Amino acid sequence: MNILKEDTICAIATPQGEGAVAMIRVSGEKSFEIVEKIFKPTSKKSLKQQKSHTLHYGEIIDKENILDEVLVAIYKAPHSYTGENSIEIFCHGSLYIQQRILEILIEAGARLSEPGEFTLRAFLNKKIDLSQAEGVADLIASKSQISVNLAIKQLKGEFSKEIYNLRDKLLELLSLIELELDFAEEDVEFADRTELFNVIEQIENWTSQLLNNFSLGNAIKEGIPVAIVGKTNVGKSTLLNLLLKEDKAIVSDIPGTTRDVVEDTININGVRFRIIDTAGIRNTNDTIENMGIVRSFKAIKEAVLILFVTDITQTSEEIKEYLEKIQNSKQQQAKIIGIVNKIDLNNENITEKISELFDKQELPHIKISAKDEKSINAVNKIIFDTLGIARFFEEETFLINERHYQALKKISDAIKEIKKGLDLELPTDLLTQEIHQILYYLGEISGEVSSEDVLQNIFSKFCIGK
Repeated sequence: MNILKEDTICAIATPQGEGAVAMIRVSGEKSFEIVEKIFKPTSKKSLKQQKSHTLHYGEIIDKENILDEVLVAIYKAPHSYTGENSIEIFCHGSLYIQQRILEILIEAGARLSEPGEFTLRAFLNKKIDLSQAEGVADLIASKSQISVNLAIKQLKGEFSKEIYNLRDKLLELLSLIELELDFAEEDVEFADRTELFNVIEQIENWTSQLLNNFSLGNAIKEGIPVAIVGKTNVGKSTLLNLLLKEDKAIVSDIPGTTRDVVEDTININGVRFRIIDTAGIRNTNDTIENMGIVRSFKAIKEAVLILFVTDITQTSEEIKEYLEKIQNSKQQQAKIIGIVNKIDLNNENITEKISELFDKQELPHIKISAKDEKSINAVNKIIFDTLGIARFFEEETFLINERHYQALKKISDAIKEIKKGLDLELPTDLLTQEIHQILYYLGEISGEVSSEDVLQNIFSKFCIGK
């Protein structure tokens, strides 16, 4: 990726295809000069003479012929998204018109932008930091209300503010510690060790919280994987159909009907879930069914939430055996909810025994009839409560970016070494290297420390025109 800012760039910023209106963006020092070569406004003033953040009606001229009637929005540097002179051309959505406007802009002196180059320029011109730029990409890719909320928090700089606050505190202490090294022979102490310990502990708590919630935060961003598991014929497929509100999976009294995973997505109260109905777990000589059971355990391993479905036909010993297999297969932070199904069969004695078993295992559980549509609200509620979804709609910061996660893991390792050194009362100069490491990785998240390779990796994933 070319990270030089001298060129004036252009791109179609609306999705490919025909529509009522399309938008073409232009950004760079010569934006006004280039657009004025192809745009004839109804006003007698040139675009350069107009105020920033104004809209102008006129015609796009292609070799002395009128190509289209358009609206042009102008933004003068530094008060634009990119921090440069910028123009947005709103034309009719004809594919030919869009492409031709782009071509004559290039003929007039612009060049086609690379993926993410508009946002890259916003970063290079210090309009946003790197974390906020990634928030832009996450916002574009959002598929649910909650993922929109998380992306907007990052885009608004809430995550960055916490980084800058902690970095400033640590940088001030580091400067005092390094000053002490200049007066090593006098044995003076400028940096308060108690304050250093408190700041390190503050960073540790913040880092630990973010690392712990990354799994769920990232899952919410992509769609929370939920595996429906249990013995054959306990009502897993009926539960899937209940959640999806459609007959997605075949429901039959014949054991082993579901021989492969059946997956679909659903949006519940602004949260996207990937619901996976798995093959029933049992001992069987059927080769194809066994392949489905292998895939069931793969789904368990990848799930963030597991709905363990049981019914009144199962003994406590059998349920314990299945539960142990699930607990041994799942990822550490995955949650399990017990679903006691078929309560419509009115066998309260067995139902209560299963419920007591889940209580002893300290597992959240619910008693339902998956055939009853009224059960859906209770199932949705226990899912939200168990995952603590409400927190994601509040002010708390959540980690949803893999790059940030890797940087915070390295910060966590450095913190452990500093705390060891403070406990052992090691000389100050032995602590500074680890403090520099923390500052480096905090800066890497915000983009204060970044290589061209990192920028290439991040912005190449953006769409052209953003």
